[in-house]
Amino acid sequence: MNPILKAALLSWGWRIDVIIVLALAGTIYTRGWWVLRRRTAQVRNWSKRRPGLFRRQLAVPEHLVLYWLGIFFIGLALLSPIDVLGEQLFLMHMVQHLLLVMVAPPLLLLANPMAVMLWGLPGKGRYVAGGVVGRLLHRDSATRRRIRQVTQPGIVWMLWAVMVFGWHDPGAYNAALRSELVHDVEHLTFFVAGMLFWWHVTGAGPRIHPGFSQVGRIAFTLAAIPPNMLTGVVLAFARAPVYSYYESVPRLWGISVMTDQQLGGIIMWIPGSMMYLIAALILIAGLLHEEERKPVMSETQWGSDETMRAPGGDL
Repeated sequence: MNPILKAALLSWGWRIDVIIVLALAGTIYTRGWWVLRRRTAQVRNWSKRRPGLFRRQLAVPEHLVLYWLGIFFIGLALLSPIDVLGEQLFLMHMVQHLLLVMVAPPLLLLANPMAVMLWGLPGKGRYVAGGVVGRLLHRDSATRRRIRQVTQPGIVWMLWAVMVFGWHDPGAYNAALRSELVHDVEHLTFFVAGMLFWWHVTGAGPRIHPGFSQVGRIAFTLAAIPPNMLTGVVLAFARAPVYSYYESVPRLWGISVMTDQQLGGIIMWIPGSMMYLIAALILIAGLLHEEERKPVMSETQWGSDETMRAPGGDL
């Protein structure tokens, strides 16, 4: 095996802070999922005598799988050789950002983590946390109104766009690679912006924006493509190196600075934009499925003389 490739594959950054956070989040969610699963089974057994009483399963296996996949991809982005290679190759840094913004957040949110993690807290902590969250997010709470105001879809989209354009500014990008603290802030803001964005797309709890329709979510998802695509295209077709940092580090596998930059721009442009397009198509499919489930009007409803009369026909 190529010595450089071997060294890269063995370069795992076992950051204890990241490991603790991921392990704690995974443990709390798994415990909450198990508690809800047991309660679900109990209610199902009790409701067998009353068919139709219990129609929704609160803790399905798919949720647990999705959540742990999200945890896995965060770990892959921050602990695996992807993180180490991101300091040498721009294209690997783009892969890392894609995992933190476009892959892990939707997986975590599709598992509806908020309610499940409250159930995963031990003992009195569950009731204390539940009470605090209940008061903060009560429909008449001033805190809920403020959160709803600052997390409107338009504001979240603007925050996401500023994050994309801002961190790809040469000055900010070079600073992130030269300072571990700035690099951590970059990753944190990417992840938080991604979670806020996909929160609106997935409709995960807490649902404090009831007026955001399925059509609105589709438009919101598609609106993410232009900033992402524009940044990728600019980087892919730039005629000079945009980030001076990569001119000062050893080049791996004979990949030049310009080739690396072009490949990174293409990754952001095509696979990155495709993530939002796929999400929009899934939402469109869901919307069409809802339309198909609507009852069909009988001929007596739409075929009467009153219904078929043209507007203004009585004039």
